[in-house]
Amino acid sequence: RSSDLAKTDAGVQVLAQMGLSFAIFEAANRDQWAWGVQKNLEGESPAEFPGDFRNGALDFGWDKMSDEMKTKKRAIELNNGRAAQMGILGLMVHEKLGNIDAILPTY
Repeated sequence: RSSDLAKTDAGVQVLAQMGLSFAIFEAANRDQWAWGVQKNLEGESPAEFPGDFRNGALDFGWDKMSDEMKTKKRAIELNNGRAAQMGILGLMVHEKLGNIDAILPTY
């Protein structure tokens, strides 16, 4: 009985730690420009869209792309994220079904 309580307490602690971590990550990755941390001379955010976290340190040619190419690249990235989420969901379903070995070979 005490081992069940320990597992429950540990589970609660892990979930609390995960929740706190997610909250910190989310706060750190919000649009810092909207909070007034750094704005251009007109007082506007330099971010082109929500989730634009570029800080000027790395340039992979984004500013040189046409608006059409930027929209296309963002759509591709969004679809890749969706595909990754579906893949993880598929693995979780097969793990619960008990046939994960049929998908992922063991070595």
